[in-house]
Amino acid sequence: MKLYDGGRAPNPRRVRIFFAEKGVPLPELVPVDIARKEHRTEAFTRLNPAQRLPVLELDDGTALAETIAICRYLEALHPQPPLFGRDAKEQATIEMWNRRVELGLFASVAAIFRHSHPSMAELEDQVPEWAEANRDQMDDHLWLIELQLAANPFICGEALTVADITAGIAIDFMKPSRVPLPEDFVHIRRWHGALSARPSWKV
Repeated sequence: MKLYDGGRAPNPRRVRIFFAEKGVPLPELVPVDIARKEHRTEAFTRLNPAQRLPVLELDDGTALAETIAICRYLEALHPQPPLFGRDAKEQATIEMWNRRVELGLFASVAAIFRHSHPSMAELEDQVPEWAEANRDQMDDHLWLIELQLAANPFICGEALTVADITAGIAIDFMKPSRVPLPEDFVHIRRWHGALSARPSWKV
């Protein structure tokens, strides 16, 4: 297998952390420099027409090109620890929270970065108004997670899941997106500090 990797970009980090939490060594890494538009080359576009990272290329040539698809593939090969849940109830709960975070906080932070950060000016048709609209939604997304973490050590209960990885990366991505995390979110700060101390967060 080969993992086409985008360095510090959020989705490649999610996949690398997922591998680490599974205790599975990373496959051969193929660096793809987003700043140099290597993800838009003809060769990479043949691999993933969406021109997005990461991509896991299997030994038979199959290219898995969505973060959660890659994580689900790895979960099927290595069920322990169960980062997508053990039974129907857990799986549905984790799916619900991962979707909430992906479509809420994660998407808003990504929109702010893509549409306001100077480094993205050559990569995106920036719409500053869209960045500001997403800034206005940040507190709503954060409070949803804050209230959940007030009653749980992790987003879905006692154990780390894929929902924590998605949310933790979104919080990390707030810094380069120039979105401060208000002091009010004490449970997010407690949880994020614990995540950041995990060995997987260093990959």
